[in-house]
Amino acid sequence: MLSKKATCNSHGQDSSYFLGWQEYEKNPYDPITNPSGIIQMGLAENQLSFDLLESWLASHPDAIALKQDGAFLFRELALFQDYHGLPAFKNALTEFMSEIRGNKVGFDPDKLVLTAGATSANETLMFCLADPWFDRDLKWRTGAEIVPIHCSSANGFKITKPALEEAYQRAAKRKLRVKGVLITNPSNPLGTTMTRDELDILINFIASQNIHLISDEIYSGTVFDFPGFISVKEVIKGRDDVSDKVHIVCSLSKDLGLPGFRVGAIYSNNNGVIAAATKMSSFGLISSQTQYLLSVMLSDKEFTSKYIAENKRRLAKRQQMLINGLEDAGIGCLNSNAGLFCWVDMRHLLKSKTFEGEMELWKKILYEVGLNISPGASCHCQEPGWFRVCFSNMSEDTLNLAMQRLKSFVDSGRHRTARSSHSMPFFAKWVRRLSPSERKSER
Repeated sequence: MLSKKATCNSHGQDSSYFLGWQEYEKNPYDPITNPSGIIQMGLAENQLSFDLLESWLASHPDAIALKQDGAFLFRELALFQDYHGLPAFKNALTEFMSEIRGNKVGFDPDKLVLTAGATSANETLMFCLADPWFDRDLKWRTGAEIVPIHCSSANGFKITKPALEEAYQRAAKRKLRVKGVLITNPSNPLGTTMTRDELDILINFIASQNIHLISDEIYSGTVFDFPGFISVKEVIKGRDDVSDKVHIVCSLSKDLGLPGFRVGAIYSNNNGVIAAATKMSSFGLISSQTQYLLSVMLSDKEFTSKYIAENKRRLAKRQQMLINGLEDAGIGCLNSNAGLFCWVDMRHLLKSKTFEGEMELWKKILYEVGLNISPGASCHCQEPGWFRVCFSNMSEDTLNLAMQRLKSFVDSGRHRTARSSHSMPFFAKWVRRLSPSERKSER
């Protein structure tokens, strides 16, 4: 009785990425009620600076109460708003986007389309650019096909011209008409920023093939170390041959740690794309109340400046905690300078250098160690043994506990033995009770 779209499996719900989430939800870690539960390290969410947001909200009650100069704005915000968005919010958002990028580039509010999160923004662009691409986010409803650009650990997974050409040729062999290239910069899952050379290669490639480039820059505000972030908007200055073929996706989910607010946007110099995307945005609008609250917050330049600087400091500190914990367990990771995760190298822990070996290790880490991490196969990595591990969605105590579990697992040699579906989780045998001070910090 359901449509083919409703019953097809292209959403990827059966991938290891979602399976790990399902297992976590069945047995979530809690320091008091479930200390042997699964720790969620597959969620790229920034919880490190909530206190800064809460402090601002506490000192600006009128913004929450929808008041301006003492007068309630309920009627104005409750009535119908067209899908162009509140001008005050679009102005504040574009200024914030510039601030995050070091004010090296500016953004015109009239070229911005608001969407209910970055997922909606990416999907809208797929509808605009592709005729029938991330899995789950882009392929399920649009029908667009994804052809991964295979990068290598030999050069730090950097994008090269041969890698682009090889992917293009694979698409041609499948008789697919390539409409564009999609990148994440800073990279998810690598946690790295693209170099100017990589961006130049991309721009020259799309120019030569007369195709589009979508630059997903939702992690631009998470860059905490050298060499810094270069937006694709900087690179296309003076490139009239591609200015209408480059589109930017941004969001407040990562930059401001507000995924639940569902705020995303498309920025483009292509008037046709803006017109079409604006019409389509009516299927996923941002509430007027949310827009008003955030317009007040983002217009507070003292707050945004403090937040950006402090958030970067906290991210750098937390990333180093994860790196130190991994090193104690004899595990390395890719050098990174951004994001809410590390790209972790566990190739030496595989029983076999295959994706079957990767899946076997992932299941042990999930069921026996009690950590939900994301295997490289779910990110289209062609080298078995790489995993994305998130670090900013938990407390320091929880991260330390996760690293203790992982180290004990590696030291025990359990990664070399077969997994029993009936055995007691390894970490449950030695889990310790938290001290009163630790319990308080967890709360």
